[in-house]
Amino acid sequence: MKNTIWISFGISLLTIVACKTANLANDFLTDNIEYASTQYERQMEELEKSDKIRIPRTVKPNGEIQYAPIGWDWTAGFYAGSLWYLYDLTGNEYWQSQAKKYTEILEKMQYNTQHHDIGFIIGCSYLNGIRMGRGEKEKYKSVVTQTAKSLSTRFRPAAGVIQSWNTEKGWQSQRGWKCPVIIDNMMNLEIMFEATRLSGDSTFYNIAISHANQTLKNHFRNDGSSFHVVDYDPETGEIRTRCTAQGYADESAWARGQAWAIYGYTMCYRYTHDPEYLKMAEKIYEFIFTHPNMPEDLVPFWDYDAVNIPNEPRDVSAAAITASALYELSTVTQKKSYKETADLIMVSLASPGYRAKLRENHCFLLMHSVGSIPHGSEIDVPLNYADYYFLESLKRKRDLDNKQRH
Repeated sequence: MKNTIWISFGISLLTIVACKTANLANDFLTDNIEYASTQYERQMEELEKSDKIRIPRTVKPNGEIQYAPIGWDWTAGFYAGSLWYLYDLTGNEYWQSQAKKYTEILEKMQYNTQHHDIGFIIGCSYLNGIRMGRGEKEKYKSVVTQTAKSLSTRFRPAAGVIQSWNTEKGWQSQRGWKCPVIIDNMMNLEIMFEATRLSGDSTFYNIAISHANQTLKNHFRNDGSSFHVVDYDPETGEIRTRCTAQGYADESAWARGQAWAIYGYTMCYRYTHDPEYLKMAEKIYEFIFTHPNMPEDLVPFWDYDAVNIPNEPRDVSAAAITASALYELSTVTQKKSYKETADLIMVSLASPGYRAKLRENHCFLLMHSVGSIPHGSEIDVPLNYADYYFLESLKRKRDLDNKQRH
């Protein structure tokens, strides 16, 4: 009888603890979703004072907001994607109407063959519209497929990769590259996988696999860290150099690059179930979270090897990207540590140290991101893609928490 009482007491105690934990998670999500919705409503009020559609990108050194040029800017799709996430998180039809408007202004980008970033631009906007919008699938899927066709023109068969940057003009022309591939390019493979799913044409899938395999083979060091740039000879496929454009040094670990890598291979595993991709994602995790220069709050310095740590800028965008990747990684491995790490990152990002006060920060959500220190560009500022991955992380956390409760 006594044992029965103690067992019942133990079960009741566990139930209470579980309920309190769930309530804390709900409070965190509710607070951040309400905050994001309020902040973006106020930002939208400012945007709609103009008769032109303007896409917030960051804040200039003089304190003015900087907008993304719609015709070429690689960040142009993140704002539409954030609006789709707000619609999904709130159920408010207002956000769907705004998401459609900011998505469809990008329609011509499906024909852009000048850079690899159309995967970001169309993936975050049109692809999210397919996933979260109502009635957009048939209208939007042709845009996704055409984008994949445009991206395919950058595939270099001899090297087996999608070329990231052109080298005829701009600062890239000064580096002596022939076929530079950046680790960021892993993110654009999602549009290729989705185009095959939507169209049935396996060409896009096969190109994505080739690129992922070559990157797996050539971009990583033994410790799981990634080079930023690998330059190939497009005629022979030989590697000409491994270097960086945005990190501290060629041999250093640029923080956002490591975030792109863990996200990219987790995503590739979703579409292929190739165990080598999963193995790579887990190895990158070990590198990031055992690194001696990772701060206690899990928001990394802009480069893990930057010379003046701890007096170096943090990169909130890298933390947000990583958190989102870890929520997905936790679902395919069933390892609690990945979600627990993501939750810790999100608690840090939602703290006053990184989350802006209402009506401040030009109504961007997060502060203290870094674009490119070597280029002297966007240092310690808000960035629209930091907000995007923060909102994506909120959605993924909510979906995971709901699944675990049921």
